Amino acid sequence: MAHLGARLTHIGPGRVHIVLPARPEVTQQHGYVHAGATSAIADSAGGYAALTLFDEDSEVLTVEYKINLLAPAAGAHLEAIGTVLKSGRTLTVCQLEVHGIQDDGARQLVAHGQQTLIRARVKQ
Repeated sequence: MAHLGARLTHIGPGRVHIVLPARPEVTQQHGYVHAGATSAIADSAGGYAALTLFDEDSEVLTVEYKINLLAPAAGAHLEAIGTVLKSGRTLTVCQLEVHGIQDDGARQLVAHGQQTLIRARVKQ
């Protein structure tokens, strides 16, 4: 996330927001934020959201995720929101949303997805 320039802006039980400023380093040939960067912040937001509900001896790994790119990822920045739908002992399912945010605050949903994560124990 540091390489992309993304940062956590909200951490709550089962919900995390990550913001990615739009910059030339993360855009594709048409000037939109690249699908890889869009997907990366969505995946991380869901993973961190799941982690908020685990004990401190747990880690999280993505098992799979599906993301639909609904509109070009345009705006001053993107905001990914990961929300836990079901937290289980082994598997957790999260909803993923990414919004393009304009300088005037206007928001557009640019990506939506779902993710399955597995809880892993921290090796001591």
